[in-house]
Amino acid sequence: MKPNSLLLTFLCLFFLINLHSQKNNKIHKDLPLDSIYLSDPFILADESSQTYYMTGTGGRMWKSKNLNTWNGPYDIVKTDPNSWMGKDPMIWAAEIHKYKGKYYYFATFTNSEINIDTVNKNIIPRRASHILMSEKPDGPYVPMKDPTYLPANKPTLDGTFWVENDAPYMIYCHEWLQNLNGTIEKILLKPDLSGSIGKGEILFKASDSPWSKERNDQGEIFPNKVTDGPFLFKTQTGKLGMLWTSWVFNKYTQGVAYSKSGTIDGPWEQQKEPITPPNFGHGMLFRTFDGELLMALHSHRVDKSGRYIRIPKLFKVDDSGDKLIIIGKFPSK
Repeated sequence: MKPNSLLLTFLCLFFLINLHSQKNNKIHKDLPLDSIYLSDPFILADESSQTYYMTGTGGRMWKSKNLNTWNGPYDIVKTDPNSWMGKDPMIWAAEIHKYKGKYYYFATFTNSEINIDTVNKNIIPRRASHILMSEKPDGPYVPMKDPTYLPANKPTLDGTFWVENDAPYMIYCHEWLQNLNGTIEKILLKPDLSGSIGKGEILFKASDSPWSKERNDQGEIFPNKVTDGPFLFKTQTGKLGMLWTSWVFNKYTQGVAYSKSGTIDGPWEQQKEPITPPNFGHGMLFRTFDGELLMALHSHRVDKSGRYIRIPKLFKVDDSGDKLIIIGKFPSK
């Protein structure tokens, strides 16, 4: 099997498993973090409610007061069945951001009933990053004014949020399945985040990375084509950085880049080595109510039955210098 087909098969299997799990409506109480199956975890530490809210792929929510035990999952998303998303869209890589007193749900929605392209015999469905809004952190999250944020003929995913000079932006990936060299891009948002302004601009490409790798049928090694899970941050010294994920052969791995200009326009300097061990990725950063900086991401492994398993994990992070340093795993109590 060719590398492209192998990776596509993996993605299909993983999201079928995830789609099955999101339809399980049982609400769990005091479930340990390492007992939750969840890809692309994102944790909002909401000061007003003193509650941690975790979402991710699947579009549901978990709640915790201590980061160790969680209640959920709860349904929090109400999409419009008459929109391009259709009646039952897949939801990937969801994030929650508080902005100007409201809560915004950045997520990737896929309508498998609509195909927008075929590249190398891979049929590409309608998929795009989009933003929903709620007055409360636990929803419900509903559509705003504009029906789309990004072009309908362009598969985009893993949208995240960044504000620079009081201007709000969505940072997202243009999927490698179409362009064959995944990109991370930016687009300006309206002041109330209800739509986008102008066109997306490329910040960097997957091939810019010195650490991500894949091997073709002839055994030649070259940069991996996947860009996944961007998340922007600033260190305590003011250094602008971006977490993002790709692959080192068959290992899902997270890297980091830093902006030489201190702005999202870069240029972005890719670090030579990944920031996490192999089989971890799609990370984000948040501070606990005690002020400790943590990275939330998921582990990636195969269990004894051959299923792909992704479980949320937490790492302690030092951001006191110009670069992030992972200093250990966050302990469960």
